[in-house]
Amino acid sequence: MVVAAARLRVCRCHVGSTGTRSAANPRTARPRDARKRGHALKNITHQLLDHMSLATKLSAELQGDRIIWGVMGMLGLCSLLAVYSTSINLYYQSTRSTERYLFEQFVMLLMGMGLTFVLHRVHYMHFSKWAPMLLVGVAIPLLAFTMLFGSEVNEARRWIRIPGVGISFQPSDMAKLVLILYVARKLTAKQDVIKDLQQAFMPILVPVVLVCGLIAPSNLSSALILFTVCLMMMFIGRVNIKYIVLLVVMGLLMFALLILIGEEFPDFIRSRTWVSRLQTFLTGQGDRYQVENSLMAIAHGGLFGNGPGNSYHRNFVPYAYADYIYTVILEEYGLIGGLFVMFLYLTLMFRIVRLVGKSPKTFGALAAVGIGILIVFQALTNMAVSVNMLPVTGQTLPLISKGGSSILFTCAALGVVLSISRYIEKVT
Repeated sequence: MVVAAARLRVCRCHVGSTGTRSAANPRTARPRDARKRGHALKNITHQLLDHMSLATKLSAELQGDRIIWGVMGMLGLCSLLAVYSTSINLYYQSTRSTERYLFEQFVMLLMGMGLTFVLHRVHYMHFSKWAPMLLVGVAIPLLAFTMLFGSEVNEARRWIRIPGVGISFQPSDMAKLVLILYVARKLTAKQDVIKDLQQAFMPILVPVVLVCGLIAPSNLSSALILFTVCLMMMFIGRVNIKYIVLLVVMGLLMFALLILIGEEFPDFIRSRTWVSRLQTFLTGQGDRYQVENSLMAIAHGGLFGNGPGNSYHRNFVPYAYADYIYTVILEEYGLIGGLFVMFLYLTLMFRIVRLVGKSPKTFGALAAVGIGILIVFQALTNMAVSVNMLPVTGQTLPLISKGGSSILFTCAALGVVLSISRYIEKVT
């Protein structure tokens, strides 16, 4: 009986130990699964924190007015949508796909934003130091070379083609920015004698007349816009009003002289084109193909538009990807989309004007307002032409129209503005 009792205890112990081991398996499995899930959650958390830290670092690097950065981003997005839709015209003229044009525009915008980032990290007073050298040593010689030997596109000699690379650019885009910086520098330096003709006005007058005179033969609208911006900068910079009126009179005389010279040398000065476009606008007679197709496209768009990529008149409006890209925006996105684009430019101008009152240095205030007026004035001119409120000019829509040098130098100009804004943030 003792042996039997001992065997029974052994059997019970054996069964108990076996049951314990078998029951312990699921209990030990659960903590392992929990640990795995914990590690996975930690990895996801670390990844999110890395992305957040990257976004924080990027946000810290993009200094200056964040709203201006945001406006640039929104205009770039509008550009990609509009250029992709209008590039169908270019597709018919070549064997390249519309995706290729979209990619080129994306790369150009990316390069422009990169240029903005680099320039906004430079202290803006360096641009004041560089302005005379860039104007006399680079901008004016390039404008003179373009007028004499530049590549002719659409009956206008505005381009310089870089040999061996196949890249072209318009020196006038660079000259506009450099002249504004130069005028801002001179107005700042001459504030003590700003009412004096010889000491203050003449050093500003000569470069303005020379640069605008070199641009005007092939691109009158750009010369007039730049001339107007310089006049407004002089008015803000407290130049005597009678000298500004004198400059206006000189500009009108130069315009009349260019028309007379253009009659004798039509290959160099497009005066006949200017007169023809002005007569067509005033009388409603002549070649109205661009205007009529543009107005039909706007009417077709209505209030809310036909949707992205659904423009019909893009196939008939000349240069729908450049001069008349606002027409396509109105057709595809309606009056609402067109007003939104206008709102972006006006927001840009408003944010730049805010810098004028905050800037501790006169140069920063004058340079910022000059650049702002130039960009927004050009944008409003393009919009006015699209709705037949102005004669055909050939002005592109800044940061939206397909282009190369226009996008790069517009981004460079905004880089200067953001540099000013960045400095103001540091001292206030």
